[in-house]
Amino acid sequence: MVKQRWADLTARQRTGIAVGSTVQLALIAAVLIDLSRRPADQIRGTKRLWVGLAFVNYIGPVAYFTCGRRCAGTDRATNGPHGG
Repeated sequence: MVKQRWADLTARQRTGIAVGSTVQLALIAAVLIDLSRRPADQIRGTKRLWVGLAFVNYIGPVAYFTCGRRCAGTDRATNGPHGG
């Protein structure tokens, strides 16, 4: 496979790379902002773990938003449908 320089790419390829990069950076920023504002007891795992995983392309941020956060007020031991 021959290495291509930015100038060798088509306009469509450049646009795709730019859009993909922008989405990735936005996801990382969203995770880091959310982690800085969210209390540690509302996160599954440690903040340090999720900061590291945030930099794994697409998978890390998506995993954080789908699995890493606990919803506020959903502690089943105290706030569940039958809890106190």
